[in-house]
Amino acid sequence: MDSRRRSAMPPPDTIPIRSHIPLPTTAKKPTPTSSMGRPSLANPLRTPFSNQGSGGHRQSMYRSQNQNPLLSSASKPTFGRTPLNNSTRRTSLWPGASGSSQSSQPAKDTRPLRDKAYQVTMRQELLAFLKQAGLEIGMSTLTNIQAKDYRSIFDFLILTLDSHYPIPDPSKVKLEDYFKQTLTALRYPYVAAIDPKWLVAPASMHSWPVLLGVLHWVAKVAESVNNYLSSNHPTLQVAADIPDEFEDPLDHRAIVFEFFHDAYTLWLGYNDDMIEAKQALEERYGRKNEVIQRDLDEKSQLVDRAKIEYDKLKKSAAPIATLQNENNLLHGDYEKFQKILHQYDIRKAKSIDTISQERADLARKDENLIQMKAELEKLNYVVKTQNLTPEEVIRMTTDHENLQRSLEDLAKKIAETHRVVMNLEVNVTNRAAATEEAIETYMSMLSSLGLFAPMSPPFQDIDFTLELNTAASNPQQLISGADIKSVIKPNLNLVAETKRMERADVENERLRVDHELDQLMTECENIDLDTIEVEKKVAALNQQSDDLRDAAQQEALVASKEAERLERDLAHARTAALANGMGVKHRLQGLQIEYQEQLEKVLKLKEHTVRAIIKSSHDIAMFKNEVSRNLADLKDFAEMDIS
Repeated sequence: MDSRRRSAMPPPDTIPIRSHIPLPTTAKKPTPTSSMGRPSLANPLRTPFSNQGSGGHRQSMYRSQNQNPLLSSASKPTFGRTPLNNSTRRTSLWPGASGSSQSSQPAKDTRPLRDKAYQVTMRQELLAFLKQAGLEIGMSTLTNIQAKDYRSIFDFLILTLDSHYPIPDPSKVKLEDYFKQTLTALRYPYVAAIDPKWLVAPASMHSWPVLLGVLHWVAKVAESVNNYLSSNHPTLQVAADIPDEFEDPLDHRAIVFEFFHDAYTLWLGYNDDMIEAKQALEERYGRKNEVIQRDLDEKSQLVDRAKIEYDKLKKSAAPIATLQNENNLLHGDYEKFQKILHQYDIRKAKSIDTISQERADLARKDENLIQMKAELEKLNYVVKTQNLTPEEVIRMTTDHENLQRSLEDLAKKIAETHRVVMNLEVNVTNRAAATEEAIETYMSMLSSLGLFAPMSPPFQDIDFTLELNTAASNPQQLISGADIKSVIKPNLNLVAETKRMERADVENERLRVDHELDQLMTECENIDLDTIEVEKKVAALNQQSDDLRDAAQQEALVASKEAERLERDLAHARTAALANGMGVKHRLQGLQIEYQEQLEKVLKLKEHTVRAIIKSSHDIAMFKNEVSRNLADLKDFAEMDIS
């Protein structure tokens, strides 16, 4: 059986091994624990982390239900919780949970147990579950069942449902003695309709449908529990199945419950430190924090990269400006390429013309060669047909040898001339290529310097472009364009001189602007120094105004005290005059005059203080306005110089 399976019911007697499924409220009542030793898990205790009570017992950490809604009932279990008083105790919501909540009339079984087809279905499902669970029986056993077979099937189903449930010895305890108690613990809803006497002869007609329904119900409950335990549902609270990163509250509860279980086990072993349980809990949440920290670091890196890219995008120019610059560059390159292509087209046309002329020369020379061969054959035939004397033959032979030698000399001269011509052609080709490269460099420099037509005056009528024509027969026509010595070179020198003068003017202007900026910076520093001095004066004036205000306040306070003293003296004088009945009118008048003088003195001091404060404030405001005006003028002057 699965080690995670927990008991669903309490045993009838004392249980040596406790199940982790909560007990029903009517099956086991809490028993008082001894004051000596460790208390029981089934009684109300104090947790190791709570304050000690008067009896010295600790409260239980055992969470029986562990927030499992699929295995818990509607009633509240009593063990592992502090029981309520008898007067305020809650009643169970389940009809068969306690005697106080039971209905006076037992619940009626709504299943059609007397139906033969339904009985066949229940027997088939029960047989399939028993075979799947490992109990080999036949359909004949369920058709005509005996009491011992019924008990063995019932005990097997109970052990399947709870492997820790202690089944009583069949030789000592009868099935009738614990049958209804076990079903009550399982919350079987129709326990009141069962008579234990039926177990003596379970195959009887009136008892078998009900007893078969009991087995079928227990088998269904066991199957549901098996399906639930194998479903890996979070409510199972299995800490080993929780991943390293989790957010489900049920996973937190499972880890906390495992900590409570381990801590309570250590506490029961008289180990109050519980270091191992705390370390295990810290390591478990440490792994979770490591996963979260890694995820946080990755996301932080992504955020940093995004911020860097965002800053780059903010600092860089707008994409439309970059595209416009690229478009302008591409348009300029396009115009240059068009000019180069035009030059190459002209050169190609000239090369084609030269090739056609060379081919025509070759064809003409071939025709001359054919004519000369025909003429040679004709002369050979004439020589053969003529009748010559020996002297004529000798003379002709001598002439022939002379002509032969002359031809050889001419052939050598032709070969030498041909070699010279070839060398000259190579030199001409190299020089033409060098000249062409020089002209291309010259044209590219013109393009970079912006010297293509149209140009600004006084060079609007001058065309600096040159073009090489290697196919021209006249050397003066090899380069087409304006004359280099008389037109292009002087004008280029004039352009260079103009550019040098413009550069010198720009450099002078830059030096002048730098000098003006230095003067402006010096003036700004002087104004800053003046501003600092004025601020110091303002601070001194503020200090003086504060001192005057303090002095005026002190004088006003002294004057008010003096006025109060005079009022008191006047009051005393009046009182004395009234009491003594003497004429003190002169003294009273003197005191009144002195009082009026003190009041006038106080008013003058107040007016003087207010005027001093107003004057200081006015001076400060005028100074601020003057400084703002000077700074604005300086700013306007700097902007005008820069523009």
